[in-house]
Amino acid sequence: MASDLESVSEATSGAIGALLSTTILYPLDTCKTKYQAEVRAHGQQKYRYLSDVLWEAISTRQVLSLYQGLGTKNLQSFIAQFVYFYGYSYFKRLYLERSGFKSIGTKANLVVAAAAGACTAIITQPLDTISARMQTSAFGKSKGLWQSLSEGTWSETFDGLGISLILTSNPAIQYTVFDQLKHRLLKGKQNKTEKGSSPESLSAFSAFLLGAISKSIATCLTYPAIRCKVMIQAAESNEDGAKKDDSNDDGAKKAPQKSRKTMSGVLCAIWRKEGALGFFKGLQAQILKTVLSSALLLMIKEKITATTWVLILAIRKFIMLSPGRLKGN
Repeated sequence: MASDLESVSEATSGAIGALLSTTILYPLDTCKTKYQAEVRAHGQQKYRYLSDVLWEAISTRQVLSLYQGLGTKNLQSFIAQFVYFYGYSYFKRLYLERSGFKSIGTKANLVVAAAAGACTAIITQPLDTISARMQTSAFGKSKGLWQSLSEGTWSETFDGLGISLILTSNPAIQYTVFDQLKHRLLKGKQNKTEKGSSPESLSAFSAFLLGAISKSIATCLTYPAIRCKVMIQAAESNEDGAKKDDSNDDGAKKAPQKSRKTMSGVLCAIWRKEGALGFFKGLQAQILKTVLSSALLLMIKEKITATTWVLILAIRKFIMLSPGRLKGN
């Protein structure tokens, strides 16, 4: 029972951390996503730099549109991080109980993290797809969550699921590196706490630093797949913009976009229009956003874990005492 409560505590604190970090960095995330989704067409591109996206929002007086899709993104982030942290904590604890080891090795940690990531991707893929389409829509023209879900088929909301499953290696690498660094950092302060006390945590600066390092490594290793996923989920096909203008038929306009719904189609488009370096377009923006986001998430999570643990224990105690109180009355 105590292990389950610790899993819930890890999941809750991780989800709250994701919610706060996503909200704080959302404008940067929107700029990054629109920049990544664009493919150079006929040697021209709308956004040469990440700052061009921000300048477009300012010049068109659509600064608030940098927050389009924030509600959906927050919902997706909260659910995703809760499911991930719960699954990661639960699977890791289950492995340690079954194996009898005192700590988890790197290989086992990767498998556990990947399993938790796969569960998260399947559950939250529709929200992930819709939030990406909201962010890549023209400023001021983003549709609501319900309208976006009801417009297309249910299967379309799972666009990019294959890549999302591949990208489970990203958090797997990230949290494995983070856990190993954290374990070494706290090795000299091995748990001397009694059963039921709050878990040992890192300082805010240490958690931020380890989070930044671990996410940088994971992002560099998986970035080509990250950009492919954004392009698959994008609301518009930038490379076919000229073709769309030449046709008045709605079906003809949508046809080129459908050809971009596969990973092979996206890979070919990037290679044909931008070359090998195109697979890394926006890498700096991705690192900046994800490193800050993950570092903030892990920092917030580490700082509120103890509080969350105490609250969960208090709720558990209240629930256990309630039947007795009712009988006494």
